[in-house]
This record gives sequence, C-alpha cells and structure tokens, in this order.
Amino acid sequence: MARIDYFLFPLSPFSYLAGLKLEAIAARRGAEIAYRPVELFRIFAETGTAQVKDRHPSRQKYRLVDMARLARAEGLPVNLHPPFWPTNPVPASAAIIAAQEAGGGDLGELTHGLLRAVWAEDRDIADDAVVRDCLVAAGFAPELAGRGLLSAVETLQRNTDEALRRGVFGAPSYVVGDEIFWGQDRLDLLDAHLAELG
Repeated sequence: MARIDYFLFPLSPFSYLAGLKLEAIAARRGAEIAYRPVELFRIFAETGTAQVKDRHPSRQKYRLVDMARLARAEGLPVNLHPPFWPTNPVPASAAIIAAQEAGGGDLGELTHGLLRAVWAEDRDIADDAVVRDCLVAAGFAPELAGRGLLSAVETLQRNTDEALRRGVFGAPSYVVGDEIFWGQDRLDLLDAHLAELG
C-alpha cells in the first residue's frame, strides 16, 4: 500500500481549496494518508520564502484573485480576508496529531473542517471551543482538544524537521517516497503517480 505523507498547515488557503480530493484519490488508489501538520512559517524561513505579508504587492494581489477563481471552480465558499488569519495554528495542529493517534474518526473531515472554519466560517481555530466543534463533527472525542499539547508540539517540530529533510518548502505538500507534489493543483499528478505505482 502506498503512503502519502500530507504535510499540511491548518491556516493554508490552498489546503482548504483542495477540499477532500486527497482523501478521494487515496480511497480510489488504495493509499494510506499520514497527516503531518508542520510549522509553515519556520519552513518559509529556512527555505527562503517570504511570508504573505512580506511579498511584493503584485504577488499579494494575485494570490487573492487566484483564491477567488479556485473557490468558484471548486464550488467552495471563501472569505478572502478572514478575521482570524493568521492566528495561532498550534491548537488545530495538536488536535490533528491527537486525533490521528486516537483514531475512530475521519481525519480528512477534521482537517478540512478546521480549514473551512478559517476560510469560510470566520472562526478562530486557536479557540478550543472551535477545535472541539471540529473534532466532534469529524467523529472524534471533543476532549482531544488540548490533550497532550506538549507531546503534540514535539510531534509538530519533528514533522517540520522531516518535511525540511525531504525537500518540502510549502503547504499543502503530498509526498510519496521521494516524490513531492506541492499545491492542491498537483493532485491530478499525484493521482497519476499512484496509478503508476499500482
């Protein structure tokens, strides 16, 4: 069985705009997904990528235009200026890590639910109540919010170290072996690669 290491950031608009396509591809190809939240701003710093606020105005403008186009194409609602972006991503990342360890729910729905909370619902994923709501909606126990936070932060750091070692420089990144597929617009190429692997 192929394994997709999904290096994600719960504030990434392009991860939100992927919807649940990754999960559909994995189901169709019989692949396993390992959800790997990362510290994206650290990855940016170590790979020489400017944060959005520090990019040239033309790039900032195009990013918003592109997000709006993609949202229309995917039929997803989006607020291009969400009130809680950026916010502290650690509580959401920790919830994904804890839920993956606990099992019993739908990790794809949890991840997408947290992203949707930011980009479509004007909610703050640094708020434990919001994280609990997303956990419950995805079939997980609400008390996973905030559980084992120190351990989750250590896992988050290890995920980030591994992402950097494997050449990841942005999110979403989908990694199969040595192959990196960066961006939600590369999911078709990921699908084709998994088909080749059989």
